[in-house]
Amino acid sequence: MVATQLRGRGIADERVLAVMGTLPRERFMDARDAGVAYRDGAAQIAEGQTISQPYVVARMTELLQVAQDDRILEVGTGSGYQAAVLAGLGARVRSIERFPTLATAAEERLGALGIENVEIRVGDGSLGDPEGAPWDGIIVTAAAPAVPDALREQLAIGARLVIPVGGRWDQLLLVIERHGPSDWAETSDGAVIFVPLIGPGGFPEPR
Repeated sequence: MVATQLRGRGIADERVLAVMGTLPRERFMDARDAGVAYRDGAAQIAEGQTISQPYVVARMTELLQVAQDDRILEVGTGSGYQAAVLAGLGARVRSIERFPTLATAAEERLGALGIENVEIRVGDGSLGDPEGAPWDGIIVTAAAPAVPDALREQLAIGARLVIPVGGRWDQLLLVIERHGPSDWAETSDGAVIFVPLIGPGGFPEPR
């Protein structure tokens, strides 16, 4: 996976490569799906959600530019795999998940692997987490129709927000970097497809 899917496609951060080369991805999936844990694609998990393609996890992590002891907000815990990668880089992670079942399962997985620097909360991640702001980085693992203002405002000066933005079935992976109190720079890293971010800062609840 690391040699062909990550390094072979241009992932250059050796820290990210090392963490993803040692983290057992199959531990973040149901046992029946372990055989596809390292395939080049996303995989289904409970509640209609997904564990992202390894390359996408690596690229989003690389774009976030995580430093040791950074306080990172993750929106969308899912399986807990992305949070585990961030924790492996030395970040202190708070992850928001709207499905209690996914939050509980992710906590159990992280605990079983001895990963302690991740705090998972159940809630509406589309509004971020103002209690912990400003954040040294924010990563969103679900797609929003536009960049939520709340997440922009919760970034520390010099920090980055990595988020997929667009329609339900096609998005661009955006990097928002805050340069000042009212100064954000935005760049695109290309096309992606994510499940929708649900809430006031995202899409409406499905009927």
